[in-house]
Amino acid sequence: MSSAWPAPTRAAHQKFVETEGWVRLTGSTGRIGDHHRYQLLIDDDILRTRISHPPSAKHTYGPSRWRHILRDQLKVSEAEFWACVRDGILPDRSQPLTRPEQAIPVAVVNLLINQVGLDADTVRGMTKDEAIERLNRYWTEGA
Repeated sequence: MSSAWPAPTRAAHQKFVETEGWVRLTGSTGRIGDHHRYQLLIDDDILRTRISHPPSAKHTYGPSRWRHILRDQLKVSEAEFWACVRDGILPDRSQPLTRPEQAIPVAVVNLLINQVGLDADTVRGMTKDEAIERLNRYWTEGA
């Protein structure tokens, strides 16, 4: 945390993920539990973050937790974070290399990784059709 930036809050974290277009995840029952969970699929990574709710401007993150969130979850600098929150400037990584209609839906990616057990690199190497076919094979054959 730098003195040049405001205190990082849950509300700012929420605004960042909403501005950048992260997808909100829910459990199999549709419930959200004690955190809002988000995922962002980019060409070279699948990023995940969670925000305790309610996202509040009163609740701030401590310095070590904030560094962890920026470095390991959001993968942006503090300057990139605040540019996104304050001015709507997306981090450079937000420019997808594939057209959206060719991208694998986030729900399919999530199922392939968390239910089928594939690693992110394998899923990243698939086309949309291959990913859907692999998920269908899992559901019909169990493999």
